[in-house]
Amino acid sequence: MVRPPLPIDPLLPELVATLARARRAVLQAPPGAGKTTRVPPALLDLYDGKILMLEPRRLAARGAAARIAEELGEPLGPRVGYRMRGDSRPGARIEVVTEGILTRMIQSDPELAGVSCIIFDEFHERSLQADLGLALVWEVREALRPDLSVLVMSATLDAGPVAALLDDAPVLTAQGRSFPVAIAHIDAPMPKRDRLESFVARHVAQVSAQTDGAVLVFLPGQGEIARVARALTLPCPVLPLYGALPFKDQQKALTPTGERRVVLATSIAETSLTIPDVRAVVDAGLARRARFDPGSGFSRLVTERATRAETAQRAGRAGRVAAGTCLRLWTKGEDGARAAHPPAEIEAADLAPLALELASWGTAEGDLAFLTPPPAAALAEARALLTALGALRDGHLTAHGRTMAALPTHPRLAHMLLTAGGEAAPIAALLGARDPVISEDRALSLRLEALRDTGRFRRDRAVPLRDGALKDAKSEAKRLARLAPRAAYPGDGVAVAMAFPDRIAQRRRGEAPRYVLSGGKGAQMPAGDPLAGAPYLVAVVTDGAPRDAMIRLAAPLSEAELREHFGHLIADERVCTWSKRDGAVQAREREVLGALTLSDRPWTTAPPDALALAMVEGVRQLGLTLHGGAALFQARALRAGDARFTLDALTEALETWLAPYLPGVTTAAAWRAFDPLPALRAILNWEETAALDQRCPEHYVSPLGRRIAIDYAAGAPAIALRLQELFGETRHPTVADTPLLITLLSPAGRPVQTTRDLPGFWAGSYADVRKDMRARYPKHPWPEDPTQADPTLRTKRRGG
Repeated sequence: MVRPPLPIDPLLPELVATLARARRAVLQAPPGAGKTTRVPPALLDLYDGKILMLEPRRLAARGAAARIAEELGEPLGPRVGYRMRGDSRPGARIEVVTEGILTRMIQSDPELAGVSCIIFDEFHERSLQADLGLALVWEVREALRPDLSVLVMSATLDAGPVAALLDDAPVLTAQGRSFPVAIAHIDAPMPKRDRLESFVARHVAQVSAQTDGAVLVFLPGQGEIARVARALTLPCPVLPLYGALPFKDQQKALTPTGERRVVLATSIAETSLTIPDVRAVVDAGLARRARFDPGSGFSRLVTERATRAETAQRAGRAGRVAAGTCLRLWTKGEDGARAAHPPAEIEAADLAPLALELASWGTAEGDLAFLTPPPAAALAEARALLTALGALRDGHLTAHGRTMAALPTHPRLAHMLLTAGGEAAPIAALLGARDPVISEDRALSLRLEALRDTGRFRRDRAVPLRDGALKDAKSEAKRLARLAPRAAYPGDGVAVAMAFPDRIAQRRRGEAPRYVLSGGKGAQMPAGDPLAGAPYLVAVVTDGAPRDAMIRLAAPLSEAELREHFGHLIADERVCTWSKRDGAVQAREREVLGALTLSDRPWTTAPPDALALAMVEGVRQLGLTLHGGAALFQARALRAGDARFTLDALTEALETWLAPYLPGVTTAAAWRAFDPLPALRAILNWEETAALDQRCPEHYVSPLGRRIAIDYAAGAPAIALRLQELFGETRHPTVADTPLLITLLSPAGRPVQTTRDLPGFWAGSYADVRKDMRARYPKHPWPEDPTQADPTLRTKRRGG
């Protein structure tokens, strides 16, 4: 076969020399340069062992292997092959593999015996498996195989960070071959009344009528492709192209005909495949990505706006063989709102599979060379799930976890298959596929009925089916059943709960159809749903709302089944808590499964210290307020500069100083009657108490010998006493050299004067006070010279 020249060809000798010297490299080459088909054969003479090339998609892997073999003039199999889940043609020298296959190969043979070079193609797509594969391969190279060559190839990725990750790997750049592409936008956004398929079909028909050759249309997924195909009426072939399409049908879109045709493709046609004869591109501007869906517990495909990098690659497809056109089905003004690049999958995906792979490898994520480290919170949540599934114990892989990791499915489903056996395979297949039943009914059993006996379902149920989704689920169920061990099947509800121990739901009392999930979140069912009255169920799929998520798919479960099959998750719990509603401490004995309470009764023998600690929480909720002697003592301590007595500090340390004095105090009413002064005093030791009494004494002793409490809360120490009680006092009373603020009271106890200078008061304003007080209180003594008077003379002597 005569190979046509490709832009990558002049760079191949330099690439071979670089890998021979450095054993690592980063190759930048735009789509159409020929890197996928030309690089692996160019390396055959450099290595004795096998060359593995990683492709992110099954269709691309099979197509790349076929094209390489064809250019070498060989059939698939002897030297060039491919390997993917459920389909393989082993190759002795070049093998194109999908991402999960590479991870399995490394886990089973860390030395990668017989492999000389690993190529990561289309690395710019930044799939989670590609990131993990590169991290594992790099560790293998550093620890076990320094001779192993690593080549990362990309169409648009910034090569700098990847090269730095690979110990400053050499970077090579190939020029692409492209022709000018005229890019046009629509004048106005799609009308709200329009459906996407009719809107796209209308524009595709216009472009096709003006184009000689193929028109490539980018749509987000298989469903949109099918609907647009139905909406198109054209005098030329309309061919679909997506990953799940049968191989022979894929080849129809990839085989050149030289005639006008329309190819409806997903993003698989951006870089992974070469579609011949394309002269025009119509871009719907949408992309489907994997995002972790908290509603299902899995990564789900979501539809988003394509990024600017993706739309640029799509437009370039129109200029591969001649000048072309690209019609973008969004306005020019919308371009600025699009992200520059798609995010790395590791940033938003379900990390449970990654966490299991890391545990199987026996390393922490920080020890591996990840281009984008996995988010810590998401990874911690994933490890918590694996612990609940029995795959991890104290952070280490268990024997059960090792068996789970060997199954090519999500850890949840692997655990269910290993525990419930092959009869659980239909459930696993349904949970990993599109819903085959078109119904508002939330019951998982309805889907299982359609899957297990489709003929009977069609006869007995007036419920429509999605035949394609049903076919896929059946095929997947057969595959998984072959992988599962023999086991006694516990029933559908128990089986699905094994996969979702965090989704076991208990109906709230008096609030049906509202539920609490064992993982702690709330959920609800539509009131009219047949399952809405179930006391227990498994919320298999929800809408993902953070509060009271709507349950979309569920299976019933009984308490007896919970106790029989999940007894290891049920814990006896004795708790003392503060009830805000009752204003009292509640002591209860409970059986709990996560956030679910299976039984609840009073704990009549709760120890006093547990009750006291619960009451402390009650004090925090009620608010710590000090009155009377306790408030005076706090003020003294604060005046002395002891920061332990601020209200915030006291509240924070309630367990330390207050709890030992709370036995017997278990209600809000008892707290209001409680005097915390002894507890406050106990904060100070004997030396601290003596120092406080010295610096800020508690009382002032009047000339009558009466102990009058000093108030330190007013900003300055203060006392209040009857004026006559100070007769004979010639000096102003002080505390630690600070004059007391004295409030002088009348015989009736009413304030007459405040002073910080008692001698000055006697010599000055006392005369005016005496004149006024003698008229009001003639029976009390009012001497002209109070400094010489006897304070014991409280009233005038008769006749005096």
